[in-house]
Amino acid sequence: MIIWLASYPKSGNTLLRAIISSILFTDDGIFQPNIIGKIKQFPTQENFENFTKNFNDFNETMRYSIMAQDLINLNNEINFLKTHHLNCKINNFNFTNQENTLATIYIVRDPRNVVTSVSNHFSKTIQEAKEFLFTQKFIGGSNKLGLEINNDVKTPIGTWSEHYNFWKNSRNLFLIKFEDLIYDPKTEIKKIIIFLNNFLNIKINETKLDNICKTTSFENLQKIEKNGLFKENAYQNTNIKKKFFNLGPNNKWQSLLEKKVSDEIEKKFFKEMTELKYI
Repeated sequence: MIIWLASYPKSGNTLLRAIISSILFTDDGIFQPNIIGKIKQFPTQENFENFTKNFNDFNETMRYSIMAQDLINLNNEINFLKTHHLNCKINNFNFTNQENTLATIYIVRDPRNVVTSVSNHFSKTIQEAKEFLFTQKFIGGSNKLGLEINNDVKTPIGTWSEHYNFWKNSRNLFLIKFEDLIYDPKTEIKKIIIFLNNFLNIKINETKLDNICKTTSFENLQKIEKNGLFKENAYQNTNIKKKFFNLGPNNKWQSLLEKKVSDEIEKKFFKEMTELKYI
């Protein structure tokens, strides 16, 4: 069955996958960039090649989403999959179901900081990035918007609030805040391990835990990217990569956003931000 690692874009999914892959796929907890690929993305073209060739039609891929997950789960293992897809129903077709989903780890980030990260990643102005969060959107397909450049499947992500609300009632949900993972990683990683032990038998000692914290720190991930070992960058153009690990803990909306913009975000997402204790 599937354990989803779900998030709105630019909310810390890559950091989460680095941590979980270090927990699952190393003996010593030392993160190496090649292991992050063991946690696949869904949906991608590969998932639908047995069902359709019309990967850019989200109605078509929604039709086969459950079947594609059935196929993945034929291995009778726990499969960790990354997704930005809304956990929704479109034209009577669900994104996933209880037969395929074991649990979900959802990482959320303050939208006032998401907006500046979206601005950098997608080469948008702050106003354009704000509208990105405010309006229903697709990523992938022919309109890739610079994210997951090898993903040819058109993927609905909705607005920031829609994404959170569609996922928050998922089966066996574990909600984690990006900010907590950045500022108190050891505590949060311990919580992740406790959650995963509901489904797996994970044995970890203090040395492995310390290594995970050290090698998945934002500073170390920046170093890995600087050394050319990170493969998930967006591109400024066909030849120039953009920085993926850009500001991290230094992405502080208080110093980066005009008050008018932060006020608009707080008004738009007041219910969700209050629920998450961001305001």
